[in-house]
Amino acid sequence: MQLIDSHAHLADERILPDVEAVVERARAAGLAGIVTIATDAEDARTNLELAERFGCVWSTAGIHPHAASTSSEETLAAVREMAMHPRVVALGETGLDYHYDFSPREVQRANFARHLELARETGLPVIVHSRESDDDLRAILREAGRGTVGVLHSFSSGRELLEEALEMGWYASFSGMITFKKFEGADFVRIVPADRIMVETDTPYLAPVPHRGKTNEPAFVTHVARRAAELRGEDAEAFAARTLANTRRFYGRMSLS
Repeated sequence: MQLIDSHAHLADERILPDVEAVVERARAAGLAGIVTIATDAEDARTNLELAERFGCVWSTAGIHPHAASTSSEETLAAVREMAMHPRVVALGETGLDYHYDFSPREVQRANFARHLELARETGLPVIVHSRESDDDLRAILREAGRGTVGVLHSFSSGRELLEEALEMGWYASFSGMITFKKFEGADFVRIVPADRIMVETDTPYLAPVPHRGKTNEPAFVTHVARRAAELRGEDAEAFAARTLANTRRFYGRMSLS
């Protein structure tokens, strides 16, 4: 089963010391690629170094809502500069997180809107994190999301947000949460159009069954893909091939490498 892990954090302190072995295990599992996701400007630089080091790794540049308080003209200029690099395939992750509120909500909203502005400027897609913030996220998408394409990553929010994003032509990605016994979003996995669904690990978080409780890693994305195919009533190999094509299309620069 050939797949791309569309969202992992290889620069995380739980992964980075062993990153070479983690990448090798992903290759052994049949992965065609990994997209390693930035959470702030410094993290983006580390991820870009990984993308330059490993031919199967691509990176992003952006400031997570948790780190939105670090967002400034200087850090956004650094994000914009890194976004010009051919191994950087998206902006983010950005978005809103009202569960933890590690940054003030108004600061998160401003940070998210600036990333959408950068997306229009650069033509890059946007990776969006949403937690307990559906109404404000939808409002910002209506106001500032025109002319962009993005993905609602590790989707676990409400139907209205998903449907509105899909109407805009956006994508949705699902993580190991869909393998959990208490997962209640099976209908969401089913309603995403076949050409706009992706799979991810969100490494090192959300390890799928049968690895739940362990540190997650990209090799485990095969379990996510098999469960998503099962929920959709599709052949696992065909589903994997489709998500691989979707991920390459979404991350347009990946197809050019």
